Amino acid sequence: MNKVLIINASVRNEKSHSRKLTQLFEENWKKKNSDDNFTHREVGLEEIPPINEKWIESAFIKPRERTKENQSGVEFSNELVKEFKEHNIYVLGTPMYNWSIPSGLKSYIDQLMRINETWKFRSGKPDGDYVGILENKKMFILSSRGDTGYGENEKNEHMNFQTTYLKFVFGIMGIKDISIISLDNEEFGGEIFENSKKKIYQRIKQI
Repeated sequence: MNKVLIINASVRNEKSHSRKLTQLFEENWKKKNSDDNFTHREVGLEEIPPINEKWIESAFIKPRERTKENQSGVEFSNELVKEFKEHNIYVLGTPMYNWSIPSGLKSYIDQLMRINETWKFRSGKPDGDYVGILENKKMFILSSRGDTGYGENEKNEHMNFQTTYLKFVFGIMGIKDISIISLDNEEFGGEIFENSKKKIYQRIKQI
């Protein structure tokens, strides 16, 4: 039995296309994996606080030196990290904002990116060699974008700070099995966008 964490990052609700992708994924997955458990984490419509100085002071204290008092800055972060670790499949729905990701998703990632919790230095000292602590995890990144051509070897690849960043940063945490499905051409609407939706919806149904 899998534990699936659905993460929605759009600041829109009913008009969000990335939410439609995660909804379709969940409906399709449940039909094929009826025993799996689902949890939902909202990072678009609900505020995820950005990290601050108190957070940094708490997060970088070595595990053996941690106390309840000196960990007060990461209480919420601890909840998010615990939830994240407890799941083995992640479904992340996110739009592209200004060629990158929504601010709420960035804050969420900052809350998860914890030394000695989700990643560490291989030598135990700063050495530029990062080791992910999360193992045997699978992630699906379901993105929506206004334009097209952001994929590998495409004309706008150099402008894609959305899925390339997400694949990199979650890879640092140890998640190497990452599938990316992107719904493009939202800005154009009409037949162009409808054709994009048909293609991507069919891909999700085949998962």
